[in-house]
Amino acid sequence: MAQCVQSVQEFLQDAFVPLVAALCSDEAERLTRRNGLSFAELVKPFCRLTSEVHMRDPNNQLHIIKNLKIAVNNIITHPPQPGAIRKLLNDVVSVSQPAEGLVANVITAGDYDLNISATTPWFESYRESFLQSMPASDHEFLNHYVACMLVVSSSEPEPVEQFLKLSQEQHRIQHSSDYLYPKWFIPNTLKYYVLLHDVSAGEEQRADSIYEEMKQRYGTQGCYLLKINSRVSNRGVDEQIPDPWSQYLQKNSIQNQESYEDGPYTVISNKSADHLISDGLDIDIRVDGLSNNFKAHPLQLDHPSDTSGTLDGTDFIKTTPSLHESKKSSSGTPHGACLTLTDHDRIRQFIQEFTFRGLLPHIEKTIRQLNDQLISRKGLSRSLFSATKKWFGGGKVPEKSINELKNTSGLLYPPEAPELQIRKMADLCFLVQHYELAYSCYHTAKKDFLNDQAMFYAAGALEMAAVSAFLQPGAPRPYPAHYMDTAIQTYRDICKNMVLAERCVLLSAEILKSQSKYSEAAALLIRLTSEDSDLRSALLLEQAAHCFINMKSPMVRKFAFHMILAGHRFSKAGQKKHALRCYCQAMQVYKGKGWSLAEDHINFTIGRQSFTLRQLDNAVSAFRHILINDSKQPAAQQGAFLREYLYVYKNVTQLSPDGPLPQLPLPYINSSATRVFFGHNRRPAEGEKQAATHISLDQEYDSESSQQWKELEEQVVAVANKGIIPSNFQPTQYCLNSYSDNSRFPLAVVEEPITVEVAFRNPLKVPLLLTDLSLLWKFQPKDFNVKHNEETKELGVCGSDVIGAEVIAEFLINSEETKMARLKLFPHQTGELHILGVVYNLGTIQGSTALDGLDPSIGMQTGKLVSNGLSVRGRQDLEIQGPRLNNTKEEKTSIKYGPDRRLDPIITEEMPLLEVFFINFPTGLLCGEIRKAYVEFVNVSKCPLTALKVVSKHPEFFTFGGNTAILTPLSPSASENCSAYKTVVTDSTSLHTALLSSASSGDFGVGTGSQPEVIHVPLLDSVLLPGASVQLPMWLRGPDEEGVHEINFLFYYESIRKHSKMCHRVLRHTAVICTSRSLNVRATVSRSNALEDEEGRGDNMLVFVDVENINTSETGVKEFHVVQVSSNSKHWKLQKSVKVSEDKDTKLASRERAKLCFKAVRCKSFDETYTFADIVFGNEQIISSASPCADFFFRSLSSQLKRAHVQSNTHASQAAAKQSFEAVRLIQKCSEVDLNIVVLWKAYVVEDSKQLILEGQHHVALHTIGKEAFSFPQKLEQPEMVLLKFFRPENTPAPTRPTPEQLSNLIKTSLRYPESFNHSFHQKSLCLVPVTLLLSNCSQADVDVIIDLRHKTTSPEALEVHGSFTWLGQTQYKLQLKSQEVYSLQLKACFVHTGVYNLGTPRVFAKLADQVTLFETSQQNSMPALIIINNI
Repeated sequence: MAQCVQSVQEFLQDAFVPLVAALCSDEAERLTRRNGLSFAELVKPFCRLTSEVHMRDPNNQLHIIKNLKIAVNNIITHPPQPGAIRKLLNDVVSVSQPAEGLVANVITAGDYDLNISATTPWFESYRESFLQSMPASDHEFLNHYVACMLVVSSSEPEPVEQFLKLSQEQHRIQHSSDYLYPKWFIPNTLKYYVLLHDVSAGEEQRADSIYEEMKQRYGTQGCYLLKINSRVSNRGVDEQIPDPWSQYLQKNSIQNQESYEDGPYTVISNKSADHLISDGLDIDIRVDGLSNNFKAHPLQLDHPSDTSGTLDGTDFIKTTPSLHESKKSSSGTPHGACLTLTDHDRIRQFIQEFTFRGLLPHIEKTIRQLNDQLISRKGLSRSLFSATKKWFGGGKVPEKSINELKNTSGLLYPPEAPELQIRKMADLCFLVQHYELAYSCYHTAKKDFLNDQAMFYAAGALEMAAVSAFLQPGAPRPYPAHYMDTAIQTYRDICKNMVLAERCVLLSAEILKSQSKYSEAAALLIRLTSEDSDLRSALLLEQAAHCFINMKSPMVRKFAFHMILAGHRFSKAGQKKHALRCYCQAMQVYKGKGWSLAEDHINFTIGRQSFTLRQLDNAVSAFRHILINDSKQPAAQQGAFLREYLYVYKNVTQLSPDGPLPQLPLPYINSSATRVFFGHNRRPAEGEKQAATHISLDQEYDSESSQQWKELEEQVVAVANKGIIPSNFQPTQYCLNSYSDNSRFPLAVVEEPITVEVAFRNPLKVPLLLTDLSLLWKFQPKDFNVKHNEETKELGVCGSDVIGAEVIAEFLINSEETKMARLKLFPHQTGELHILGVVYNLGTIQGSTALDGLDPSIGMQTGKLVSNGLSVRGRQDLEIQGPRLNNTKEEKTSIKYGPDRRLDPIITEEMPLLEVFFINFPTGLLCGEIRKAYVEFVNVSKCPLTALKVVSKHPEFFTFGGNTAILTPLSPSASENCSAYKTVVTDSTSLHTALLSSASSGDFGVGTGSQPEVIHVPLLDSVLLPGASVQLPMWLRGPDEEGVHEINFLFYYESIRKHSKMCHRVLRHTAVICTSRSLNVRATVSRSNALEDEEGRGDNMLVFVDVENINTSETGVKEFHVVQVSSNSKHWKLQKSVKVSEDKDTKLASRERAKLCFKAVRCKSFDETYTFADIVFGNEQIISSASPCADFFFRSLSSQLKRAHVQSNTHASQAAAKQSFEAVRLIQKCSEVDLNIVVLWKAYVVEDSKQLILEGQHHVALHTIGKEAFSFPQKLEQPEMVLLKFFRPENTPAPTRPTPEQLSNLIKTSLRYPESFNHSFHQKSLCLVPVTLLLSNCSQADVDVIIDLRHKTTSPEALEVHGSFTWLGQTQYKLQLKSQEVYSLQLKACFVHTGVYNLGTPRVFAKLADQVTLFETSQQNSMPALIIINNI
């Protein structure tokens, strides 16, 4: 139980006090009414004695009475009506509320810190009023009147006669059978005569004379002159007199109330009046209980009792204001207005005199009389009876169980019965605090009652015996709690008297609490909760909850559970404030512990009660909690919660319609998932027109591609700014999300929409309908071209002339759905925009539960969703937390977040806006296939655009044609077969021989210094005017590798006017091309053995081209025709084809291959000019030096050079010995060629029974003699696993010694001799054959050559191979060959007999002229030189 103001002893003493009746004449009542009080009310504050009182017990022992209190009441001849009692108790509880600003008691129990009110003054008020208002009963005498004051005014004409009348009236009330109420203690009631004198109006002499007469008549002990109303009305108003009556009169004692009409009340006959008077109250309560019977469980959420018209509910709601009104009116007029402090002392003295001289002597005398009567009357029978008992065994009668005695409650005793006299004496002793004597009397009476099986009387005796035992000074015996338990059980189960049972529980619980027996006290309190009285049950449950929390180890969850039950019963009793308080205290325990259903119930009830009490903010907060937690409630319940919430919110907003918009809890917004898109949505494809993919909100974010786009933009910006990226460069971000870099303010363009995608999630199982959904923003206008410091005012949600906002009329989010809303803003001014959040009406749709099981689209098909009319306007803010900072040491050790500015765009001035459309753009190509398409550039803004460029990671995929019109072919229809190439019809004589042309890489936008990825788009005058559109041809070439290729194009353009904020804009396009296999081309080059060509020049080579058709027939390709082979190089050209067959061109069906052989010769080189040689196999020559053939050649060449450049960079720094390195390069160059082969082909495809001709080209770059080159990049084979070696890398210089293979190409040798030689050995034994040794210097430097003709004398086998011939003449030569020089040396070979001889024995040593003999090595002959010697 909660703490009380009084100690348990004070409480028990004040529960039972001597009752004194007051009977006043009309004139006396008038005197007291001048103070706004009746006589009983006048003396009430002074009824506690301030000093000790002495009296003697029957044994003549002195007994001290401390702190005695008496109760003076007006005589009311009707018993209190049950309805009036119920109303009084209800009012007492409702008036008593926790004090405002009271510091709650904080109890720490385990993980809980609970704020709980330590005291419960409403319970103490209830208890006090309950005990005071108890009707008197015949089974006990505690509530019977001991004395009666007869009060007469001194101003009456005949006061003594008036006393006589009052005395007779009292006698008639007590002894007449017409009056059953009030009850009197003994027949000879003490009468005390009080003369009331009004000092301000009456004559004091007359009063004194009357008083003297009274003393002679009634004796000095039996009368008193009380002087009041000393205060004159015209005295100073400022004089403050205390008002001790207010605290008593607020409780509105039942004795002072008029009778309360509560239905028929029948006065019962004297016989049954004994115990059924209190039953009358009980019957009425139980009838009331029937009407208030609730079948729903207290924890059920949606019970109807809150609004039902039960007696308990509506009566109290109606009657409570009346009490408040009476309280207000009573507090308005101060009590005791005519009384001075002296009068206060007089009244106090009067009560003391009455008690000392009248009441206590009377009680002392009565106790003696009763004691004597009992001894004389029961002495013989008692001794006889006890002797009989001893004789028949056992000094104690076995007490029967209550169950056996159930039918004996109806026994009645006559008033003069000795058992009742014992009880009367016990009660008198109890009232004057003689607890030992009282206990022995109660104990005796208890035995007698139990012997007679008078259970009603026995219960009363047991109850008071237990209290007396507890109150005995020095505690000679423990508190007999079992007495109380028996009494409670008897009252409740046998006598059906809940009022007396409740009194027992209140007394016993307080005693148990004082002994810290909280568990027993709680059990006792809970046992008496029942359906017949909600108020009583609520108060007792609340006290039980306090017991649980005050235990040594607090039982927090039991406390909370019983608080909920108490709150439920308070609610049913109409005590809304107390119900709300109980639920709020219990909420502290359940909150955040995962008890979601219990939390929902508590919040729902708090919300309802707060709303009823017009605490609207609390109601909104409670309902908000229900909705924002992940509720486990069924859909119907959630719908009910939502409707209640909306209803409450609507009431709140109606109170302050002009206030700020409230923050709504639903739906959830995932702020970090907010995406912001700048710009228009892309146009859809129209027929053959396909719009650039650009970027949209429908695309998923890919960090890899995002990085690629950033790199492409950096490349093109660097080219546009002469190779330097500006310091203020900011990569263009059209779509901002949680992955993008949002640390800078994004840039948006005026008059271009800003789309914000907000992620809504509906956590409920019922659909939510948002209407009039739009963005909330503030804007600060700024002109970025004018530098000024004046402050601009911030504009809130204002007119659409600054920012136009799109409003979504209806937005339905189905149950537990996450749905994106895309909201647009249209800025019309430059400045700084801040998007704050969203604003909308939150509502539900009719029949929302019916929609649950259906397809969500069903609700949408009706077009206009039917709202149930309940919606509230509110807002939600978009607050995005930036990324966690983790750069500096300070940031790593603390938790800091960077800014996220995606919702704070800067609106810049107008910029051009480009749209790109692709016409006839293919989705599938063969590898190497050339296709012509068109690109349309449209400027859809009001500004001209310039500096249009396109950048791609794959420049070899497309071209816009050469820089000059001559190099670019006409439209496809102008040539044969609609070829994409520029073609010329050839005559038959030029077949298989080269047709020459030349071109520079600069003509095709591929310079050596610039980035090949950045391509300028050839616009007329380099400007695209507003609204203008340009169509340009675009040639595409299928990538060399098969598969799906994503090729990114980034179009870059600028405004003609330079802007401070935005310098350029970009447009993205991703082309997806699927390529299938076509031809595989490989080629090798080798030196020709013929050291001189027809023109007598050296350095000619043979080129072998191997073409294989690796296409699978699934694509419908019938066959490939190789129509032309072209070469392009700065130093070499194809001269002619080595004919193999007479066919015009080479046809290849699936899986076939062909080998072509060509002769290549050196050509004159001009700086950066490539010589193109075309060898045509068909009727048309494709001019390979024109677009698009040359474009793709140069693009593939530049991409290869780039790859080679990346590889060579790794070795460049390691060239240590420069001189030797240059020598090595010279030797290496001998074996290098720079010859590129382009194989042009046509493919015949059958598609839908039509034959199409596709065309394409493959490139092979030949770099090294004898090394095979391929048209497609070779995949490196995975090396086998090797052990890891850990070593420190050393800066080793590049190898300074060339390989033997490279040295063998320094000098090329050739022997010229007759294949067979006839000689007559008979005539001449020696045969001399002239042999010419040709030496060709392949390098660019002078070479020293040593020729040694001597045979190596290594082994006999070697001699056999060479045969026995010898060189005659000089056998060792030393020569110097100039660059590219061919030298002829005449030799003579000598043979002695016929046979086949190998002349390839000369050994040639070479070294560079300016070097020492570092590189001398033997030259390897390419083949044996066999000669046949014949004899004739």
